[in-house]
Amino acid sequence: MKILLTFLFLMTAVIASTLHLSTSTNPSRLNPLLATDSASSEIAGFIFNGLVKYDKYGKKIIGDLAQSYEYKNDVTLVFHLRTNVKWHDGEAFTADDVVFTYDLIHSPKVVTPYTSTFRMVKSVKALNKYTVEVVYKKPYFKALETWMMSVVPKHILEGEENIMGSSFNKKPIGTGPYRLTKLEFSKNIELTAFEEYFEHKPYIEKISFHVIADPTTRFLMLKSKQIDIGSLEPMQLERQVKKRFFKTYRKIEQISHSYTYLGFNLRNKKFQDSRVREALSLGINRQELVDILFLGHGQICKGPFLPGGPAFNNEVRAPMLDQNKARSLLKEAGYDKNHPFEFEIVTSNSSEVRPYAAQIIQHQLAKIGVKVNLRVMEWQAFLNMVVFPREFDTVLLGWSLSLSPDPYLVWHSDNDKPGAFNFIGYKNAKVDALINKAEGIVKRDKLALVQQEIFKRVVDDNAYLFLYIPNSISVIDKKISPIEPTINGFWHNQIEWRISE
Repeated sequence: MKILLTFLFLMTAVIASTLHLSTSTNPSRLNPLLATDSASSEIAGFIFNGLVKYDKYGKKIIGDLAQSYEYKNDVTLVFHLRTNVKWHDGEAFTADDVVFTYDLIHSPKVVTPYTSTFRMVKSVKALNKYTVEVVYKKPYFKALETWMMSVVPKHILEGEENIMGSSFNKKPIGTGPYRLTKLEFSKNIELTAFEEYFEHKPYIEKISFHVIADPTTRFLMLKSKQIDIGSLEPMQLERQVKKRFFKTYRKIEQISHSYTYLGFNLRNKKFQDSRVREALSLGINRQELVDILFLGHGQICKGPFLPGGPAFNNEVRAPMLDQNKARSLLKEAGYDKNHPFEFEIVTSNSSEVRPYAAQIIQHQLAKIGVKVNLRVMEWQAFLNMVVFPREFDTVLLGWSLSLSPDPYLVWHSDNDKPGAFNFIGYKNAKVDALINKAEGIVKRDKLALVQQEIFKRVVDDNAYLFLYIPNSISVIDKKISPIEPTINGFWHNQIEWRISE
């Protein structure tokens, strides 16, 4: 009996644990249909599920809320849902929730960029309580990936008139492994393990997100062991942590699935001149950016798709610094010492690196006679006052690099509209046609060739100046296990993690 009690005590100590994380900003909306900022998306990812997800290696699509799926023909996809899924309030998850989510995304009540994700869907209907049939307008290369979008509860949101301002956005009810139990803005956000999660209750009882805007404070909390999982900037890794730091933390360094770019507002006449965009590109020393910002822990970004992935075009080379040609192009466009080209870069302080990147670019472009003004803003103000209303010359921002990219969302002219991701106003009829062509190609080798052509044309247009891809340098407290890093990151098995004492 004494041995049994000791065992139970040790198990309780492991399960009744808290994983301490940090986030640089407050989440704007924890409704996954409206979550467009990184804080909201990260936290909502613990609270909600989609019908399918990638396996841990990022190679196969497996069931999540769906137990299985099958193609009836080239355009008809049937999902067989799990029968043991519950919402956090105890209500049963059914096919009606899936149909409701699809209808809500297309409702005039909702402004969301994710509407475009479902553009190829013709109809969604519930065949019975646990079976959903999706019919596409034509064969579609991302038919399955579409349903990685999280599902929201019909029984809570069905009668909601103001979805955009709903209390649900701050008090979400999902099906995920964790439920929201505390939301203290600019302080602490707490998630608690969901007892009835359909796989099993996570072994870590709580996840506590500490909202810390200042990157130095986040770093100091990590060094003082108040944060269990964090990220290091290269300077911190190379010069600010000692060997004893790694007695506590395990380092995982991989190419990050994100890139940083300088995006032009192409509605602005001065940026519609391709000579100006090319001149600015040739005036930026990208390798210097990588060397200064990342101390070798990064690489030049050559275009919009993941290096090493099938859509990446290996023939495209990064622009080389050429100040003489840059000056010549600016002169052709009507700019010189007496009439210098001038513009503003706006970015956010949510990234420690980007304000410094903006300063380096400012210094580099001064050498070709360009005057750059800088504005650094708080993240929410940046989104609401600059990005969404399109009130900028240029923005220094980043996008994720997907395992299965969909260029339609960012590069198709259809998405030059409020709430959508083509906020720079990029329009190229040939790129639109290639994107439309790619959507109907289901054979991956043929699809890759078309996507590689999209890659090349987008780069050639200089609508974005692709700058750099940092390495992701994560540190994880060694008392957390099992950690299994793959190309899909290390969070894929989080519900299996335990924290040993």
